[in-house]
Amino acid sequence: MDSLQWVDQTYIQKHKSEDPNTLRAMYYPNLRMYTTHGDTSKHRAPMEAALAFVMRFGRRAAVSLAVYLLSYLPVVGRFVLPAASFYTVINAAGPIPATVIFGSGILLPKRYLVVFLQSYFSSRSLMRELLEPYFSRIRFTKAQKRAWFHDREGILFGFAVGFWIFLKIPLLGVLIYGIAEASTAFLITKITDPPPGPAYSSDFAESQVRWTNKHEFLKLPLANLDAHNVHTEQHLENPMQASELPGKKFS
Repeated sequence: MDSLQWVDQTYIQKHKSEDPNTLRAMYYPNLRMYTTHGDTSKHRAPMEAALAFVMRFGRRAAVSLAVYLLSYLPVVGRFVLPAASFYTVINAAGPIPATVIFGSGILLPKRYLVVFLQSYFSSRSLMRELLEPYFSRIRFTKAQKRAWFHDREGILFGFAVGFWIFLKIPLLGVLIYGIAEASTAFLITKITDPPPGPAYSSDFAESQVRWTNKHEFLKLPLANLDAHNVHTEQHLENPMQASELPGKKFS
C-alpha cells in the first residue's frame, strides 16, 4: 500500500502543471479503507485452507511430472514438451509466438523447454504473490479472479518474468523484490480502474474482470502511459486526502 501511495503522489507531481479536473482519481485513499480480512463468515478453517493449498500445488506437481515422464515415450515423446509449451503460451502471447516455441521445441534439446516452462510457472506464481495486497482488499470470486488473470495474462507474464530472472541473482534478488513491489503498484493503476469507497464496492470486482482499454493501452508509447485516464468529476485541492468517493474509470 505504501508503494501505491507513492505512485499516486508521483502521478500528481508529474501532472501538477495540468488542470486537476483532467487527472485520474487516486487509488490509495479509497483502497486503504478496505479491510484485508473480508467477510469473516466466509473464511475457511486453517485445516481446510491448508488442504486446498496442498491440493492446488500437488495437482500442478503431478501434471508437471506426468508431462515430463510422457516426454520419454518413443516417437511421440519428443512432441510432449513442445505441445505443453504451446498450450501454455497460446493464451498469454497468442498463436504466432506459441507456434514458434512449438517449432523451436522440436529442434532444441529438452532442457531448454524445461527451463522455459519453469520460468513461466514461477513468474506466474511471483505475479500472484505481488498482487496479493490488491486481491486481499478487492474481493473477487474464484471465477472472477481466474477471468481477471486470463484477460491480462500476456502483460502479467511479461512483467513478472523479468523480475523472476533478476530475483535468482544472489544478494541482488532481495533488492529487486522491493522494486518489483513498487512496480506492481504502478501496474495496478494501468490495468484496473481506481476503486470506489467500500460503500460503493458491491459491483466493482465484476466490473474489473475485463480490461476494457487493453488494446488502446498496449499501443501507447512508454512516455505517454497516462493517455487513457479520463476526467475526474470534481476538483480536489489535495487528491491524496480524498475521502470515500466512487472511483473514476478509464476510457
